[in-house]
Amino acid sequence: MVGGNPAHDAYGFRYWNDPGPFAEYRTAGSLGRFEGFLAAIWSAAFCIVGPEYIAMAAAESKRPRIFVKAAFKTIYWRFGLFFALGALCVGIVIPWNDPTLQAILAGESSEKGGGASPYVIAMANLKITILPDIVNALLITSVFSAGNTLTYCATRSLYGMALDGRAPKVLSKTKNGVPIYAFLVVICFPFLSFLQLSDNSSQVLTWLVNLVTAGALIDYLVVCITYIQFYRACKAQGIDRKSFPYYGYFQPYCSYIGAVCMVLVLLFYGYTAFAPWSVEVFFQNYTMQILAPVLYFGWKFFHRTKILKPKDVDLVWDRPIVDSYEATFTSPAPGFWAEMIQMFRFKRKQLEQVDA
Repeated sequence: MVGGNPAHDAYGFRYWNDPGPFAEYRTAGSLGRFEGFLAAIWSAAFCIVGPEYIAMAAAESKRPRIFVKAAFKTIYWRFGLFFALGALCVGIVIPWNDPTLQAILAGESSEKGGGASPYVIAMANLKITILPDIVNALLITSVFSAGNTLTYCATRSLYGMALDGRAPKVLSKTKNGVPIYAFLVVICFPFLSFLQLSDNSSQVLTWLVNLVTAGALIDYLVVCITYIQFYRACKAQGIDRKSFPYYGYFQPYCSYIGAVCMVLVLLFYGYTAFAPWSVEVFFQNYTMQILAPVLYFGWKFFHRTKILKPKDVDLVWDRPIVDSYEATFTSPAPGFWAEMIQMFRFKRKQLEQVDA
């Protein structure tokens, strides 16, 4: 920003003035810039999914009340650093009308993967070497990490559904503690990524991305509604949330705000289908919004289930089992670096002997 790059270009916040921080989309003027902002939100909705998966690891955490709590506390920093600050940095280092970036967005460029990253484009513009290769390497590790996490969560979701009778029973079978059949089903889906290799089949991938994005937004809406009901149940049964290992601040207002925002995003997610009207775009963006209520009320109707009143919600469930399990630990929980050492099996035996 201050000219320390090879091009000696002290660009500062230049691109916030020319061409400006907001790109016009579909229409011109202020409305076009607002539509550009909305388009960015829709894209961000696909990228931001994932933090809720931490809760899925609780059942397999050695000390869930300590480790899961610590993991959730880092989410705020991750959101701030990687999403909010990352978006801010992109707007600083590259203008939205950069020719290379525009060609990639229009499908007129052969650049893919790391080469399509705005950071890499900005580095090329500033004649920075080596760093683009490092970014590509980091992208590989990021993709591997994301794939590993999503495979784990999808496998455990199928396994849990099978245990509850909401998926074929065969998916509940395990081998050496691994739900092998659920894993085999899940591992088939990554091959759909090869659809991107062809211009014709890439349209199918676009459909899948839109459906997954809408599904993730519905997931967040359900999380907000679930927490609101949980909060009401705690109030009705006289349970103080501060007695829990972790409790959220500014609740239940955050959940209400989140629920309203998710509803608005889901309603206007595919507004481009209406002007001009497009059946294809409509079903790309609103299939999940139609399917989710049908599945929910269909399950309620056929299985005759009902919504529990706050005073009837079971807030104890398996807590005695968790209490007795955690009571078996006599040594303090290891810190982050100790956990890293254990990953490479240094001192693992010593720590296991202490726990025993």
